[in-house]
Amino acid sequence: MFRLLGPLVACGAIVASSPAFAQAPPALDSSRVLVLPFDNPSREPRLYWLSEGASLLLTQELAARGTTAISRDERLAAFQRLQVPPVATLSRASVIRLGELVGAAEVVTGSVALSGNTFEVRARRIQLDSGRMDQMHIEAGPLTDLYPIFERLAPRVLPDAGRGQESAHQHPMPAAFENFVKGLVAESSATQHAYLQAALKAEPTFDQARLALWSLHTEEGDHVRALAVSSEVATLSPDWRAAQFRAALSEIRLTRYDAAFNRLKALQSQAPSAAVLNNLGIVQLRRGSPPASGRATYFFDQAMKLVPDDADHAFNLGYAYWLERDPKSSAYWLRQAVRLNPADGEAHAVLAAALQASGAATESARERELARQLSSEFADWDKRPTAATEPVPRGLERISFYADRPLADAIDVALLASEQREQREVAQFHLERGRRFTEQGQDRDAIAELRRSLYLAPYQTEAHLLLGRLYLRNGRTAEAIDALTISLWSQDTAPARVTLAEAYLAGGDVVAAQREVDRALLLAPDLVEAKTLQERIRNSVR
Repeated sequence: MFRLLGPLVACGAIVASSPAFAQAPPALDSSRVLVLPFDNPSREPRLYWLSEGASLLLTQELAARGTTAISRDERLAAFQRLQVPPVATLSRASVIRLGELVGAAEVVTGSVALSGNTFEVRARRIQLDSGRMDQMHIEAGPLTDLYPIFERLAPRVLPDAGRGQESAHQHPMPAAFENFVKGLVAESSATQHAYLQAALKAEPTFDQARLALWSLHTEEGDHVRALAVSSEVATLSPDWRAAQFRAALSEIRLTRYDAAFNRLKALQSQAPSAAVLNNLGIVQLRRGSPPASGRATYFFDQAMKLVPDDADHAFNLGYAYWLERDPKSSAYWLRQAVRLNPADGEAHAVLAAALQASGAATESARERELARQLSSEFADWDKRPTAATEPVPRGLERISFYADRPLADAIDVALLASEQREQREVAQFHLERGRRFTEQGQDRDAIAELRRSLYLAPYQTEAHLLLGRLYLRNGRTAEAIDALTISLWSQDTAPARVTLAEAYLAGGDVVAAQREVDRALLLAPDLVEAKTLQERIRNSVR
């Protein structure tokens, strides 16, 4: 049985073995439901596709009744981010933890079985706020009655979902649905193609199969065929908007920027979307369009206004300002990006360049160091032939892959919040060890612990302050000044100003030391340490 195991890493792999695994989950959406693939305990070959098919059908039935059911694409994206195999059999504890991590309120698990011609499906709900597991609900019938079985099952599993409503979902022909699911779970691309084409042959209006084919062509790099298949979705189809958005993605990859821009503008006029705005910014960035059609920064800014907590949109806005040679605006938005996702090495690296161009050399060095700790690839940026004139590479902008994904955005926020919470807890652990070693005079161990803490949470005022004091105590004046400057950048405090003044005084810069003491006394006029140091400075210049 697969269980969530493994080390916690700074980039945010969520693991059961970390101390935070048992901590409080993100806030739950009272209507969000995660339906996991159903077990096939008998390993009946005729049912292998129904493990995924049952999850799809129950998800669709619950969504048709007004429940916020997490889609298959969103589930797979979350599993990939959590490093969980999509076909894994999970323990109950892992099921609960996965549900909590994606911000679900309820998780549905189940199994499928076939006895002769009788198909049986079992499902039960786990309510995550209480940990309560409901009784098992069973529905059965001939396999030809697949859809009615799940239509009966859905209101029993979640009795409060769409009470009194009828399912409005239009099902494809059973043969088309079976081939569609087999195409989704097939291991080879050739087999996927064959099943998805068979699904469309059985039901030519089955546009979900077309969207799956678009994904397959895109993964293979065949963007011409991807564009063609997404363009076949009819205007009246419920999947038309998703198909149009994906067609624009294909056009972007084919460098047909004018066509992509016009298609995305039409989608935006139909319904506002942060993802559409983001990709309009991508088009403008890549084709270098004149401001008359809208600067890239305008579209990224509008995307941020719609979804303020999206780290990728913040990165794109900061990166676009960098390309427009506005380092101060670039640094502002890149700070937002690393605030939203502290483990984003690329954002730290571009922020370092923006800070350097703004004259903030110390903060720039710190961001560059963070980037290199997160990934070795950023050291290679300086080795490029154009590094002297172009310190940041082209092509870093981040594209959006779904036109309307409020639920996926919420899942991303829940996952990121959990990752950051675990990082903060581990960072706090190292900070406390660093503080204890400092008090015990074990400076080398204290410095190591504080550096580990700052690797996980780069903007801790106290950690930088302690590190600065340790460096100063060990005669490493320049390093002390750097650490204390970053501490003040994170939060301006009188104690940090006093310690920085001591570092400047130790380095022989009396003017800078006096300046920092004066600022400390403005923040805390009665601070004894500041007054004592001020007297020392006065005595040193007499």
